[in-house]
Amino acid sequence: MPTTQRTVTVGPEKTALQLSEYGDGDRVVLLLHGGAGPTSVDAFAQKLAADRDVRVVVPTHPGFAGADRRPGVATIADIAALYDALLDELGATDATVIGNSIGGWIAAELALLGNDRLGRLVLVDAVGLHVDDHPVADFFALDFEQLAELSYADPERYRIDPSALPPAAQQAMAASRQALRDYAGTSMVDETLAGRLPGITVPTLVVWGDHDRIIDAHVGRAYASAIPDARFVLLERTGHLPQLESPDRLLEALDGFAF
Repeated sequence: MPTTQRTVTVGPEKTALQLSEYGDGDRVVLLLHGGAGPTSVDAFAQKLAADRDVRVVVPTHPGFAGADRRPGVATIADIAALYDALLDELGATDATVIGNSIGGWIAAELALLGNDRLGRLVLVDAVGLHVDDHPVADFFALDFEQLAELSYADPERYRIDPSALPPAAQQAMAASRQALRDYAGTSMVDETLAGRLPGITVPTLVVWGDHDRIIDAHVGRAYASAIPDARFVLLERTGHLPQLESPDRLLEALDGFAF
């Protein structure tokens, strides 16, 4: 699968966005990663491009994995504004935006900006929405063992020892963790989001893993209830990162909606 790595400069702060692009189809899919960084969506991007003949664009959020970050890019809304400009830069028409975890929150904010280049929205185990009695797990208080336990239906397949990783990988993980804290705070919610979600006007699909213990499916259903005419799909034997744990099930959920 041909892959292109390039940098584009967008926004009033002239932020240099690092892009990985897969496939050369006519339709654009903007795939937004979560706190685990761009490597958590790269394999799914390749699968999408190969199996559905689309052009998949994966930006690295500013500050994640050491990517460029300017002083004026400080909030989730600021990142969404960058990706709004990116859709214009790409010349996309009827683009599908898919976001996982914090990427889903960014995708929701992007949809609220009303860019007519955006045709469909997919939120995958998205944080950002406050729901009483259903908080996001305290990510920053968890070690990697605990994160794996809460993130996957089958944690044993995904446990890692970060101390065994190369220094560059450890530095990238540390940078991503700090950027996540800076953008999302420790609660990873925006109290104003629920009241603004009815302003999303594009067709929306909300997909959730039934074993997600980072943020449970009540939040997914609340997202779908707040966005006009949104559909909700629950994936079996799947945790917080369906694109890693259940890519075939996720792709099946997208069929008939995005493709």
